[in-house]
Amino acid sequence: MPTPSIAEFTDASGRRRRLVVRLDPTAAVPLYEQLRAQVSVMVAVGHLEPGCRLPTVRHLAETLGLAPGTVARAYGELERDGTLVGQGRRGTFVSAEPPHSEPLRQRRERLAGAADRFAFELRQLGVDADESHRLLGEALTRTAADEAGIGASAN
Repeated sequence: MPTPSIAEFTDASGRRRRLVVRLDPTAAVPLYEQLRAQVSVMVAVGHLEPGCRLPTVRHLAETLGLAPGTVARAYGELERDGTLVGQGRRGTFVSAEPPHSEPLRQRRERLAGAADRFAFELRQLGVDADESHRLLGEALTRTAADEAGIGASAN
């Protein structure tokens, strides 16, 4: 699996954000399409919220080690399908009503279902609440470390 690249940026509301992207230059899928697909999914699942200002083409290209034209093409495709809105010198933003985005209520229901399944499996294994929280914390730490490309040490 390709090592993730992380583009840190500040969105329009002043919040620090991270765009975690995995690009595989050896894949048959062009790099612009890999980037387009990953940004599209981030918007669809709510990681990039409506109105969120994305990194500039130049900044994202530099961070990902891509030509600016590659990022511009991905952004352009996302603008054409209504996921992003370009506002010239103001920047590129997630559309107020992106296509294919999961409604917030449905997302919350999916998250609650995932939490219920996790809790059920742990209870079946005889794990109490404190141990469950510890295990979840460790899993989240490992995932964040994997995204950052630093790897977590085994406990």
